[in-house]
Amino acid sequence: MKIRTTRLKVSILLLVLWVGFSTTACAQRSLTDYRTCYDRRTEPYTLVVDAHNHFRPFGGPAVPFTEMNQYLNQTGVLFVNIFGIGQMLPADSTCTYYLDCPGTPVLPTIKNDFVNAANYVEFKPQGVHMVLSMTFPDLSNPENVVEMIHLYDKEYPGLFKWVGELNVVKQAIFKNGHRPVTKEEIDQWAPFMEVLRQRKLPMTLHSDLGDNDNPTKYEPLMAHILERYPDNIIVWAHMGLSKELTTMKAADHIALMSKHLNQSPNLIMDVSWRVLQDYYFNTPDARDQFVAFFNAYSHRILAGTDFVASRNKNFDVYKEELEVNSRVFQYVDDVAFRNIVLGENYFRLLDLDFKAPAVCGCEGPECGP
Repeated sequence: MKIRTTRLKVSILLLVLWVGFSTTACAQRSLTDYRTCYDRRTEPYTLVVDAHNHFRPFGGPAVPFTEMNQYLNQTGVLFVNIFGIGQMLPADSTCTYYLDCPGTPVLPTIKNDFVNAANYVEFKPQGVHMVLSMTFPDLSNPENVVEMIHLYDKEYPGLFKWVGELNVVKQAIFKNGHRPVTKEEIDQWAPFMEVLRQRKLPMTLHSDLGDNDNPTKYEPLMAHILERYPDNIIVWAHMGLSKELTTMKAADHIALMSKHLNQSPNLIMDVSWRVLQDYYFNTPDARDQFVAFFNAYSHRILAGTDFVASRNKNFDVYKEELEVNSRVFQYVDDVAFRNIVLGENYFRLLDLDFKAPAVCGCEGPECGP
């Protein structure tokens, strides 16, 4: 009996060690050895590229830059898009989240972008490739956007290579003074959109599709943007989904997204935010439909956590958000996994000097080097 018990303990210990290795193997990779083939049987399904991460909160103190860097190192994230938050609560507000302060205005500002840039310059990324994003533009008042881009050029030349997340329509902050951008205001974007087009800067837009009573209420706004600016790289945050729209049928949503992708070659779908997992990928039938969609359009998908680094969060929160937002990618095919999870789409979009590793055992021209 004692021998059996000892063997059982040894077996359990080996199992624990194997699980520990399989869930942290990605963290042992580095930017310099990223090309080694990726073994999906033993390495995590969690994102290596977090293309949607807010290093700054809506209000109050943030997780320090160096601590966020450690979160990424510990979870095996090697590439990250650093968003600020374009719409901040007033400096004298005691809130860290807009939903806690209905009636308090949230207004566009350059503050978060400049803090991110200052931190990037002072502390330097450690083991992670970071890209800074401009989140200041007020899409309802676009007159000074070009002027402000030139200010960013002067203060931090060459650092900002992305734009957004910017709000076209975000129902969650309607009680904080936000309203949908109008088609007439969208037409006034032309000067700054030309600058972004010339620089090939992707722009992430938060544009809610609608609500549970009218799922496509605001869809014409994004349709107008795509028609008006076909040569700009537009990244549609969360595929237009939100907490206000949780009951749209998967087939209907996929059909609408497919239509826009087919009509607009420069459109990219952002599938960040746990709302998608909690409400749309949470049943096998709906999940399988979205997995088929991701496989079919795998070269047009970006993923991320949509983590907002307010100081009331910690490593465990980020780790959970990364796992939840990655969960669906267990089921995609090897090509989609390489394009989305391992970052090939991200590298190609930014013309970075990186290539996603091939998935071990994947065969064919789309499997990579």
